[in-house]
Amino acid sequence: MLYIVGIGCGSAEGMTGEARDAIERSSLIVGYTVYNELLRPVFPDKKYHETGMRQEKERVIFALEQAACGLDVSLVCSGDAGVYGMACLAYELAENYRDVQIKAVPGVTAALSGAALLGSPLTNDFAVISLSDLLTPWEIIEKRVEGAAIGDLAIAIYNPMSHKRTENLRKACDIILKYRDADTPCGIATNIGREGENCRILTLGELKDSVVDMFTTVFIGSSATRIINGKLVTPRGYRL
Repeated sequence: MLYIVGIGCGSAEGMTGEARDAIERSSLIVGYTVYNELLRPVFPDKKYHETGMRQEKERVIFALEQAACGLDVSLVCSGDAGVYGMACLAYELAENYRDVQIKAVPGVTAALSGAALLGSPLTNDFAVISLSDLLTPWEIIEKRVEGAAIGDLAIAIYNPMSHKRTENLRKACDIILKYRDADTPCGIATNIGREGENCRILTLGELKDSVVDMFTTVFIGSSATRIINGKLVTPRGYRL
């Protein structure tokens, strides 16, 4: 059996019960180096196999091969395995391993755990968009950002900035500023559920010039989003 497990933020508290059960049933955990390091203190007696960044295909093939040999394997991802995770790739590659049973195990993605830190910014309709153009052309990302802005959706942004991609967040904010005021409430959540966790609320105009990293999830409010008692809130529309 191959379990594709979303481990949330990687802490014991941030994992679902189903995720913990799947890992407990597995004799081998396969994951990106950083995620395995987060899991070792929680599951110290497990066997681990890890690969580095951009070795996702090799990681999945190894997990499938081990499962094909009869092992119960957990292929782990941060957040949810089906949200910018490994589930899709595992199902695609599994065509060559038809005897391997696969079960996707959901986890708490950063849009949800980060939103909880900030308040309730995603209560109404929202979009989730990654600004990483490693696998998606920037021209398509721009269209998605503009579509979400035109639709007045609250937006959760993954992969907002890296050492090489220093301008993508600014460019996304420029697009959204064509449709929203510069004082639109926004939020930043960093190292969610891990050491150094922090969050802050700021305006869209301030966000445009902010420096963040790959461990940050950005939240951009809709026209209805407000700051209530220091929390970022997008009302659903109840009569009060």
